[in-house]
Amino acid sequence: MLAAPQLQDIALQIRAAQLKVQQIEPFTSHVPAFDLPSAYAVAKLVHDARLSEGVVPVGRKIGFTNPDMWAIYGVQEPIWAYVYDQTVTSLPMAGGTCSVGQFTEPKIEPEIVFHFRSAPPVGADLSSLLASIDWAAHAFEIVQSHYPGWKFQAADTVADCSLHGTLLLGKPVPIDQLASDPVAALESFSVALSRNGEVREVGKGANVLGSPLMALAHLITVLSKQPESLSLQANEIVTTGTITTAQAVRPGESWATNLQGIALPNLAVELVP
Repeated sequence: MLAAPQLQDIALQIRAAQLKVQQIEPFTSHVPAFDLPSAYAVAKLVHDARLSEGVVPVGRKIGFTNPDMWAIYGVQEPIWAYVYDQTVTSLPMAGGTCSVGQFTEPKIEPEIVFHFRSAPPVGADLSSLLASIDWAAHAFEIVQSHYPGWKFQAADTVADCSLHGTLLLGKPVPIDQLASDPVAALESFSVALSRNGEVREVGKGANVLGSPLMALAHLITVLSKQPESLSLQANEIVTTGTITTAQAVRPGESWATNLQGIALPNLAVELVP
């Protein structure tokens, strides 16, 4: 791991890029020793800085849970970061708006979000894990890259809040109302992602490490191996990663989803400057 002064310097550069909506060169391109442990240490420093600014963490996001994206972005495993009260917004049932001018090279991802009634156990099977969840929701995550052209390595993304921009949350549905067999439905359901009424891609729950529940189990295991990281707690949300590949967005576009095989409402959002 890098020395503390180097970690602090990288954290300051990341936070400045976030606040100024600017891009910087990926650290892995000029700091050879910048690895994942160093990146998570930087992410902790950035997180602490955000807390000092008054934001409140409300859960986590998992990134790169869709293996179809690994080769595109040069990563080999999922990553995680916090989400905050100031970065999570509920979308109205009729659809809402989102300003994307605050993000650098934004992209949109359709995802599944879980909310915990109790702290999830480490090593639980999927049915037991389900018992710690009280509701699920469909959501859009707007992700961004503070590195030009979305060119980076995994450590760069971890340092940059795992590329989180904002989470647009749909209506919560009690977990036992998703389907007669929620575990099977979360693996087999499909979502069609459309831009301006034209389908761009269709994805399935299985794209997310086999199922959004399996992505969640992966996160729980990762956190258990990071003693400096707080384990998942009751009342947290976790957004489990994109079901399709991430799609580039710009102001003036309308994005919507159509879900099949699971009792979650569709989403629609208009993007504004």
